[in-house]
Amino acid sequence: MLLILDTADINAIKHISEYYPVDGVTTNPSIIAKENTDFWSLLKEIRKIIGEDKMLHAQTTQTVSDKIVEEAILMKKELKGSFFVKIPISEEGLKATMELKKLGVGVTMTAIFTPAQALIAAKAGADFVAPYVNRLDNILGDGTEVVAQIVKLFKLHSLNSKVLAASFQNAEQVHKCAMYGCDAVTISADIPKTLISHPMTDNAIAGFNRDWKNAYGDKTILDF
Repeated sequence: MLLILDTADINAIKHISEYYPVDGVTTNPSIIAKENTDFWSLLKEIRKIIGEDKMLHAQTTQTVSDKIVEEAILMKKELKGSFFVKIPISEEGLKATMELKKLGVGVTMTAIFTPAQALIAAKAGADFVAPYVNRLDNILGDGTEVVAQIVKLFKLHSLNSKVLAASFQNAEQVHKCAMYGCDAVTISADIPKTLISHPMTDNAIAGFNRDWKNAYGDKTILDF
């Protein structure tokens, strides 16, 4: 399963890229706006940090198909490497997706809330579809169950699109999506730490350190 960071915070991207096995970064207009800085400088700095082999997903701000295509081509040219334009699902977005696939531009269709939307996006050629997990939970839906249905639907009909689950509030939601066979998740900067944290792990590490110190004091293996 691909693990992708959902932020444009440069410091967070630097830290998490150094300590965690992430496969890329996703952004959207809200995430970009939060940083309140020059768009191209920010995205190019992210590309510099993660390199050209890792995925960078950036969202179009256009709403008409020909302008979506134009903006996507420009972003691919400027940001280079493994790039996917994010397009919210709509009639214009679907039309743009079909055109972009002819041009060899990767597409992530976002703002997915139903398996039916995911099916149409996949049929249009989207490389990734991004269902929103926690936003569904917030309206008394079941976000992880929708992800499970999409995964099953794609396998049943041999569709090549990958499921990139998004909008997570906690590690349990990520865990459930992983168990359902989700291809990728995009998570905020605070979740990687929770994925590896457990009080029993902390206790075990403290025990190792205590027992070693009782026997050898402040010496380490490098001192022998």
